[in-house]
Amino acid sequence: MDAVRVALLREVLAGTQWPAASRRFAETLRSSVVPHGGGLLLVGTEVYEPWHLAAHLVDESTWSGLRELTPTLVRHRVGPGDPAHLAVGLGRIETAGRGETLLVVAPQSPGGGLLERVHDARRAGATVLSLDNGDPEVRGLAHEALSVTDGEDVDLDTVQHLVSAAAGENGTPVPRGRRRFRDRLSRLADQLTAPPPARW
Repeated sequence: MDAVRVALLREVLAGTQWPAASRRFAETLRSSVVPHGGGLLLVGTEVYEPWHLAAHLVDESTWSGLRELTPTLVRHRVGPGDPAHLAVGLGRIETAGRGETLLVVAPQSPGGGLLERVHDARRAGATVLSLDNGDPEVRGLAHEALSVTDGEDVDLDTVQHLVSAAAGENGTPVPRGRRRFRDRLSRLADQLTAPPPARW
């Protein structure tokens, strides 16, 4: 979803909690994915794969210069011919630990196997975030959760658009030391001349 559509969506939802709530969640996401850390792992449920959110986060990562927002999509089923960026299975969550962020997208209750893996990742020091349907088990595992329950003004797909757009805003949310003017100018030039991100 492009910036114009996101702006229109925010305007439509202006009287609701969603624009501010999605920005708060996005700020938490940005601050949890530290540069040179273990990265961002993105996982859905067995019947819902958040590939659309993954693609949007790749876009936002590229345009904002926040490479750490580029997620690794963790899948429940990986085929032998899948390309490398779509060939990461649930075993990756088992190795997650300190310095890594695990974002769980659960429009319905996930199976016990996923919950156990998420629990183990949290115990190993990973930061757990969730976009969910209000499931108490998922929320209980998350350090930060944004829930969309039945009867809300929006659905979980809409909230994912708001969160991904907000995650890439304001370019440098975490100060990384003072940079010389020439370094900042060089970084801006690199961003402006970079090719568009690859599609999923």
